[in-house]
Amino acid sequence: MEPKKTHNKTISDPSTWVDRHGDYLFRFAMSRLRDETLSEDVVQETLLAALKARESFQGKSDERTWFVGILKRKVIDYFRKAGREVDIDDETAVFLQDTKDFKESGSQAGSWKTGRKPLDWQIDAGDAAETKEFWQFLSWCLDNLPHNMSLVFVMREMEHMASDEICNVLEVSPTNLRVLLHRARKQLRSCLEKQWIGTRS
Repeated sequence: MEPKKTHNKTISDPSTWVDRHGDYLFRFAMSRLRDETLSEDVVQETLLAALKARESFQGKSDERTWFVGILKRKVIDYFRKAGREVDIDDETAVFLQDTKDFKESGSQAGSWKTGRKPLDWQIDAGDAAETKEFWQFLSWCLDNLPHNMSLVFVMREMEHMASDEICNVLEVSPTNLRVLLHRARKQLRSCLEKQWIGTRS
């Protein structure tokens, strides 16, 4: 099959897409969804959607950027579905979570006391190994957050979605979103300080 020519770009033969982009798209999906089976499914849906929309590729961006754009929409579709399935409006449960031990992270109850100086967990952006290590620990900590907190954190901090868009997708109030984000950031910081910083000191 001949590649499809566009105004200034050429889209590759679909038979090469998995080899050219599959691993990258899978890693992208895993960083958001943190589930291998789900990530594989979303990537497959992305490739199928790209095949159907192949004629619409205008060449305004490179091919991989085009794939990532489709994948992001698939991920958001998952967020929307997950938001309906999770009792994300249960603010009482969210507040109660703040008083529980984050047992999987190794942190102790009371470790989030007001005024506690956070440890230094800046990373060297030029150190690829350190950056990879940080993301591995962040992913682990996200896996151990309550699902509703993990969901809103990924949407806001990794997908950079606007707060009103998240509220619309998940059908939550702005107040509830702020509560969830606050708890998510607090527990992630505690987890990273214990697990990532603790192993490097």
